[in-house]
This record gives sequence, C-alpha cells and structure tokens, in this order.
Amino acid sequence: MPNYLVLLRHGQSQWNLENRFTGFYDIDLSDLGRQEAADAGKRLKAAGIAFDRVYTSTLQRAIHTAEIAMTEAGQEALLSSMVRHDDLRERDYGDLTGLNKAETAKKYGDEQVHIWRRSYDVRPPGGECLQDVVENRVRPYYEKKIKPLIEDEGKNVLIAAHGNSLRAMLIILGLETPDTINKAEMETGVPVVVEFENGTILCRYPLKDKAAA
Repeated sequence: MPNYLVLLRHGQSQWNLENRFTGFYDIDLSDLGRQEAADAGKRLKAAGIAFDRVYTSTLQRAIHTAEIAMTEAGQEALLSSMVRHDDLRERDYGDLTGLNKAETAKKYGDEQVHIWRRSYDVRPPGGECLQDVVENRVRPYYEKKIKPLIEDEGKNVLIAAHGNSLRAMLIILGLETPDTINKAEMETGVPVVVEFENGTILCRYPLKDKAAA
C-alpha cells in the first residue's frame, strides 16, 4: 500500500494579491486565499488521503491554510498536534520584502530581479537564495523530523508551507534539481501529492481535478 507526502502551498495572501515580495513578513490570506485553502481540503477529502501528521511554518498564511484545509477534509482533529516550525518558512527576501515586484523590476531591471527571484544560488540584498533554504533549513528539518515518518513508518504527512520552502522540498526529494527547479511552479492552494511505497517515490501529481462537488 502506498503512503503519501502532500505539499500544499498556502492560499493567496494579501501581498500575493498586491504583487509584493513577502518572505518572512507575516501577512494573512486574502479572501481568495481562504477559498483556495477550502478547495484544497475538499480535494484532499475526495482523494481519500487520511493524514497522520501535519506540519506547517510559523507564518499565519500557512497555518491558516492548514487549519482551513484540514477542517474541510474532515480531519480537524489533527490540528491540535500540528507542528509549526521556522525552518519551513518562506525564503527571506531581505531588502526586497514589501516591495512591489513590478516596481522593483523598473528600478533594478527585469534581468536582475529575475536573477534574484529564480537563481538557485544568488541572494537578493540581505536575503536568502533557494540554496540557503534547501541546505540551511528545509533539508536538515525534513531529514530529522519528517523523512523517518514517511520512509520508515509509512505515515501520511501534509506539509502546508510556501512556494520556495516547497520548491526546496522537490529538490530534497530528488524530484527536481537546481537546474530544473525554475520550471516547477507551486500553485497557491493546490495540493501536490508524492506517492511512496516502501520508502521509494512512485510518482507526484497535483490534485487539481478532484474537488468535491
């Protein structure tokens, strides 16, 4: 029997809506984001995945996404034991935090902003690159706390986090590389299922077409 790791990017935040670099800033979900989180829960319920543990970051947009999704999935009992940790936070955008992305591109140039946003190992001023997120935070935490549950115990785990911390997870799992990660988008509120069997990954797929009626 397979077991599952589900990666869920938080629903749209207010700063996603305003096209701002968010990073560590603790902004909440927009109205659409709350609906996306509810839809994610409905899709998880329709998929029939019963979770054993839920992990999230310490930022409210991820926490609230997990709370809404698990409630919609009928698994709100897991919320009392949900684990929140700083290592699963979004990438720190440093001096770019709070700036409008389009205005920043006008100021620094499209190419420079693209490098800051998508380069694996180039940091924005005062912030983190994706490599920092992978090696300094997400990989150590995953290998110590989550990997044994999935690969050794066959548990079903939900990680509700952020675009870059979940893109980091794809690299850690060997599903993407630093060279391919730019093409891997994590859509807000869309669960990505990674199926395991006996500790080996069988496949990954988004839950986009299984929303409950």
